[in-house]
Amino acid sequence: MFGLSVFLGDELTQERKKYLKQMKEAGFTKVFTSLHIPEENADQYLERLAELGSVMKELEMELVADVSKGALAKIGVSNLSVDGLKRLKEKGVNGLRVDYGFSNQEIAFMSHELNIVLNASTITQNDIEELNHYGASFSRMVAMHNYYPRPETGLAKTVFQQKNQWLAETGFTVSAFVPGDKQLRGPLYQHLPTLEDHRGIHPLAAAIELVKDCMVDEVYIGDPEITETTIYQFQRYISDSTIVYFVESVNQSPYFETVLGTHQNRWDPAKDVLRSADARFRDFPQINPHATIERVRGSVTIDNQNYQRYMGEIQVVVHDLPKDEKVNVAAHIRAEDLPLLDWCFAGGEFELKEQMI
Repeated sequence: MFGLSVFLGDELTQERKKYLKQMKEAGFTKVFTSLHIPEENADQYLERLAELGSVMKELEMELVADVSKGALAKIGVSNLSVDGLKRLKEKGVNGLRVDYGFSNQEIAFMSHELNIVLNASTITQNDIEELNHYGASFSRMVAMHNYYPRPETGLAKTVFQQKNQWLAETGFTVSAFVPGDKQLRGPLYQHLPTLEDHRGIHPLAAAIELVKDCMVDEVYIGDPEITETTIYQFQRYISDSTIVYFVESVNQSPYFETVLGTHQNRWDPAKDVLRSADARFRDFPQINPHATIERVRGSVTIDNQNYQRYMGEIQVVVHDLPKDEKVNVAAHIRAEDLPLLDWCFAGGEFELKEQMI
């Protein structure tokens, strides 16, 4: 499951609404926002929350709001009650991320009306026992990690994995954040990842790592916006598990068009390259030597006639390789997409697509 973030400090413009619709069409189903409302902008935040909730209903997306007791009071839920929580749902809020200030008894009560998101980093075994004691609806609970705006403060992967292992064994759905790559959130503009190592890397590569390596069930884009190309890459990955690599021609290769298209990594994957499973079995004209240069990470190659029966084999280089007179370098993956090379596994589908302008 994938989600994105909307911050109520920014106006919900028509352009922003169009972006939300585009993300829904790409396969994103949830939106995270914050209801930590500054006193001087309370009315403005409430108007934007109502507007965002309306858009969420229209798009049939789930809205999860980070909230404090004080913020609840500002939006008319001063006393926790069934009626008060129902009013939140009427505003389009489906889930609350609760942290300090709420007792486990209150959290258990709210879990019967709304989805409840707990701070994954601070949940303890004692909390679990208390929530059980108060009859919490665990099927409606998610453990969400924070994002970290300040460089050097994100989580280490090993600690993150250990925590998630425990959360999974306890029965929680686990959520975390990856950075955006277009509009970043101020005032630092240093990305909003959960893992420090993800700061500034491709959002989809970070998302796949969270899901495949870190037992994360729900991934949210932390920053306000991702690029058109990244939206397309998420859409292809969500819809058919295909990783799209954007490429450009090397030395005006006459074989550039030949390597484009959808491929499948072989089920017996190579150590140093992604091997297109059926490329060399296609009908190719004679492939002459051209740009038989050093094969750096991200090079897209096609074997020439000197490789005899291997002529036409298409590969994507994962680890740097020396030049080979039998191998033409036809294209190169753009720098932003290089982290995605680590996440195409045995039998995985990938597409080599001319870089979008």
